[in-house]
Amino acid sequence: MSTSSVLLEKDGGLARMTLDHPPLNVLDIPMMEELADVLGRLAADPEVSVLVITGAGRAFCAGVDVADHTADRVSKMLGVFHAVIERIRALPFPVVAAVNGAALGGGCELLLAADIVLARSGAKIGQPEIRLGVFPPVAAVLMPQLIGVQATMDLILSGRTLLAEEAHELGLVSRVIPADDFQHEVDAYVKGLASLSAPVLRLAKRAVLEGLDVPAGTALKQAESLYLNELMALEDPHEGIAAFVENRQPTWKGV
Repeated sequence: MSTSSVLLEKDGGLARMTLDHPPLNVLDIPMMEELADVLGRLAADPEVSVLVITGAGRAFCAGVDVADHTADRVSKMLGVFHAVIERIRALPFPVVAAVNGAALGGGCELLLAADIVLARSGAKIGQPEIRLGVFPPVAAVLMPQLIGVQATMDLILSGRTLLAEEAHELGLVSRVIPADDFQHEVDAYVKGLASLSAPVLRLAKRAVLEGLDVPAGTALKQAESLYLNELMALEDPHEGIAAFVENRQPTWKGV
């Protein structure tokens, strides 16, 4: 199914969402409203186990339309863009950003909201807002959690652009993939995730996120409780362990 600028395809439990607003997939308010709507529908879809977000053409997303930063539009722009970010972060299943090209401004903030970032070698990533006399609120909040305060200050205050390789060294990118192999490697990676147990993927993501803002001892007790009371109540963990012992491929039941 599709909208005018957000394309959505599903293949079993794998959902692929493509930003399709040529030439650079710049986000304007109507496109962000579409994006929020699609994300809302995905959140309510029990069949989805993995979401991959990418861009059509030569860019991932070159940011939010500068015209929507004017005084008469900025409040609405921030509201709808932050709703998009919050909906991505609230998705219960893994979200993979496949950064096929430039991810600048709001485009960089989209990848900050993802769980895993696969970037094409040479892709440009950065927060240039300071050069327009503004700052990126989402990056100001999320980026320090990934790369620390000093590295965040460097990127946000200078507005400099990184290549994917340096972004990987800092911790903004999970893996850098050669340009010629990018689509093949992304497809293999996300299909591999989608071949795993969907409910176990969701619980594993919860275990990581719920432990972020609490002391380590408390987080470990929470993860233990999640493991014993929710994970072990499912059929898939028992099937996975039995399949390993019996030297066969598991047959996930999804429950």
